[in-house]
Amino acid sequence: MNKIDELFNRKKNRILSIFFTAGYPELNSTGEILLSLQDQGVDMVEIGMPYSDPVADGPVIQESSQQALENGMTLDLLFKQLKDFMPGIHIPVILMGYLNPVMKMGFETFCQKASDAGVSGLILPDLPPELSATEYQPLLEKYKLRNIFLISPQTKESRIRFIDQHTGGFIYMVSSPSVTGSQLEKNSAIQSYFDNISKMNLHHAGMVGFGISTPEQFDFVCQNTRGGIIGSAYVKQLKSAGNIGQVTEKFIKPFLKS
Repeated sequence: MNKIDELFNRKKNRILSIFFTAGYPELNSTGEILLSLQDQGVDMVEIGMPYSDPVADGPVIQESSQQALENGMTLDLLFKQLKDFMPGIHIPVILMGYLNPVMKMGFETFCQKASDAGVSGLILPDLPPELSATEYQPLLEKYKLRNIFLISPQTKESRIRFIDQHTGGFIYMVSSPSVTGSQLEKNSAIQSYFDNISKMNLHHAGMVGFGISTPEQFDFVCQNTRGGIIGSAYVKQLKSAGNIGQVTEKFIKPFLKS
């Protein structure tokens, strides 16, 4: 069974997913960060594939992506790093990034390398679900990869239901139309968003991303969905990380209190 499916079958609430950028803060940090997150009890990890024009990302992730590219990170190197470390990783690993580098490599080649490296899923925000469903689904199934789609508070119900039919693993619920790193605010608008999704009785669970940086925000989304995705707040801590294990432990521990 795909590790993402296994996770959502096994754990019914408070799923914690952490995003970090491959090759940041140092070129060879990827494996150490991945192992540290697993050791601290994180349920799932999203690894950002650095790209020179990350338009949907806020300044923290943009900076990390640029630094990773300057460090020399490439897709081929990332796959090599993952193959070296994945034998010791039992949690789901998802690759998140933009379509352009994927298409340059070739979609099937990318999927094959991802599968060979032990990756469980993909998040490609600029890949239209309609195109994925008609052109790429057979390849995703061939390599046993879950392709996860995003919705936002502005997404129409008909499109949400279409995405629910074609997403893999879960639905990524963007908390606002802003970029990554913006702060999630507990208010009537976002509560209405959560309530509306809940009433739709979708087949796939929702995970909330964008703007979660505190345990209180994580608790709030977990009261309404299966869990939360934290990115910019963790990447920011890595900027001056002397000891990645210690930094990760200090950051993650408050979110695991139940």
